[in-house]
Amino acid sequence: MAVVPDAAQSAESPAQASPTPPPPAPGTLVFGLAFAQFGVMVSLLTPVMVTLALRVAQIVPEADRGTALGQVLSLGAILAMIGNPVFGSLSDRTRGRFGRRRPWLVGGMAAGFLGLLVVALGGSVPVLMLGWALAQLGGNAALSAVVACVPDLVPEQQRGKVSGIVGMMTSVAMVAGTVLANVFSDSLALAFVVPAVIGLAGVVYLAVVMKDRPAAAGAFAPYGVREFLRSFWVDPRRHPDFAWNFAGRFLVFVGISCVTSYQVYFLMDRLGYGASEVSGKILVSTVVMVAAVVAGSLLGGVLSDRSGRRKPYVLGSSLLLAVGLLLIATAYSFPLFLAAMVVFGFGEGLYLSVDVALAAAVLPNPEESAKDMGVLNIGNALPQSLVPIVAPAFLALGGGGQNYGALFLFGGIASVLGALAVQFIRSVK
Repeated sequence: MAVVPDAAQSAESPAQASPTPPPPAPGTLVFGLAFAQFGVMVSLLTPVMVTLALRVAQIVPEADRGTALGQVLSLGAILAMIGNPVFGSLSDRTRGRFGRRRPWLVGGMAAGFLGLLVVALGGSVPVLMLGWALAQLGGNAALSAVVACVPDLVPEQQRGKVSGIVGMMTSVAMVAGTVLANVFSDSLALAFVVPAVIGLAGVVYLAVVMKDRPAAAGAFAPYGVREFLRSFWVDPRRHPDFAWNFAGRFLVFVGISCVTSYQVYFLMDRLGYGASEVSGKILVSTVVMVAAVVAGSLLGGVLSDRSGRRKPYVLGSSLLLAVGLLLIATAYSFPLFLAAMVVFGFGEGLYLSVDVALAAAVLPNPEESAKDMGVLNIGNALPQSLVPIVAPAFLALGGGGQNYGALFLFGGIASVLGALAVQFIRSVK
């Protein structure tokens, strides 16, 4: 005899089949995530874009500045690449009463502040390398905690929008950094210290407004040497979507790093601006680019959340980045360079609007979000190390050491390959 469910059971079935989505993240948290991301990035990107190149130029002869800058940037990027997943894994496991993210937010940025102070006051390349290494380690400890807060605290239906807001803070930090470098051009030490103070303020605000929790007792095995080494490895056979996302992110950031690492010398070498003029030109180009980044980030985040799709935006953004790089490669005047930066910036904004949301969707284990996001962030950090190493070979093509066309063509090809890699992800539309 068939059993007919009673009215109460029938009423419960739809609710069980379609659970109520979690409430959206409050505005104070979204602002805190954006402010912390902005603060950490302004402290790290201002040196990468402008002030480290100028600081190196103060210390070494002109003929040696490219090599010296590459040494400083490469060491910092390698340590950032290592530190991000390691500090992320430690953050996942932290059980103190202040939670598992707060200690790394505040402690990491405090160490970054000290490192930038060493860079500001150091008088030799080895001292700059030491200070920049500490700044990158501390900054990336804080950054690993900031990025982990998105999958920790932001519901899936809001991640595209929040990812766009947080992601575009990187570009807003680029504008702020160039403004600060311009304002403090007569006191380069302050151009390092002031961004570091902003970084501290951002992470402290987030630490105050966020809801954090310690790691659950017994949730993780003891963290020894074997676990340390394993923290860098996510088996691509078991997690192919994670691997394809890593490959795509790495290749896209190769293209981005070609611009962020070498635009100062591009303006000086190809367009002929002197050291006293280049900060102003960088400010103008960065403001133009960031306006495009903000437009791309906001548009991409809203449309991605509405459609529930991520991959088409990665594809479109990566192709726009490639077009922008090709336009930069053929630019021989400042107006053409600005036009190229508009295309490049819109493509970058569109990419950043879905980058974190896509990454959060392919994490192997939500309980280890900081570690796994740290592994993915190697895809951001490694190009900062590799591009300065390989760039001289492209610049030297044809003789003269100033073949920026070859360098940016290389970046454009990398961006296209990155777009293609992401299309192999199966678990995300």
